[in-house]
Parts: sequence; structure tokens; C-alpha cells
Amino acid sequence: MGYGIMYKQGEFLLIPIPFSDLTSNKKRPVLVLSNDDYNDKTEDIIVAAIISNLATKEYVVMLSSDDLDEGTVKVDSSIRVDKIYT
Repeated sequence: MGYGIMYKQGEFLLIPIPFSDLTSNKKRPVLVLSNDDYNDKTEDIIVAAIISNLATKEYVVMLSSDDLDEGTVKVDSSIRVDKIYT
């Protein structure tokens, strides 16, 4: 049962992430973590935040263009495994 747009595991998206005070939001890059079967059966997807500030070292997986099967990232970045959103 499809729910419209089908996001695939491993895709990069820009989604609105709310500020901590919830007054507004800003579009930020994320990586789709949930698998394609889950994404097809639910209205939600599970994503992890991507940041370009490499000073943050805890709970990250480094990401560079060399890690990608196709496409590029503008700058080396990291995936924040402690910043998971649905």
C-alpha cells in the first residue's frame, strides 16, 4: 500500500527541522534510514541528521563523496546517529 512519494533507504532529503524553541524551522539535510518495505507501508520515514561541522565527533559516521555510489556532497560531512527523526 503506497502513501504517495516513495523515499528509498540511503537517499538524501532536505526536510524542515524545528528550532529548539519551536518558533520556526530550517530545511536541513537528512539520510533515509528506514528500509523501502517500511517506507512503502507507512506514512512515516526514519531519517538521521547530516551536518558539515566536523568538530562534533561523538555519535557520528563520517561521510564524503567517496562513500557514495552516485552523486557528491559539497563538503565532507557527518551523519548524526543521535539525531533521529520520523
